[in-house]
Amino acid sequence: MAEPPGKTNQKFTKSDRILKREAFRRTYEGGKKYQAKYFTAFVIPNRQESSRLGITVTRKTAKAVDRNRTRRLVREVFRKNKWRVPPGVDIVINVKGTLTSAGFDDLEGDFVEFLKRAK
Repeated sequence: MAEPPGKTNQKFTKSDRILKREAFRRTYEGGKKYQAKYFTAFVIPNRQESSRLGITVTRKTAKAVDRNRTRRLVREVFRKNKWRVPPGVDIVINVKGTLTSAGFDDLEGDFVEFLKRAK
């Protein structure tokens, strides 16, 4: 793991994101799948020093406003807990419909639990 929260860079830059369809597909096909209460995560090692995050929220999950809110929540949880994420992995989060009614603390707890299982 990286440094404690006070000393780490808490930005969520473009290099922290999975943007290409090919990277999403590679993570789905070759990654390890983890179920959580609010999301399903796929994790695969990447060839970089930093970890990256990809988020998918389907249309059947909720209306656009709620989908955007869930994306913001997931990005914020990743940004605040980036120091807990092992370096050199790609994580794709598929949001479940239950996340639309959850708060930040609920999602953060679920994310930290997922990271403990994914080690």
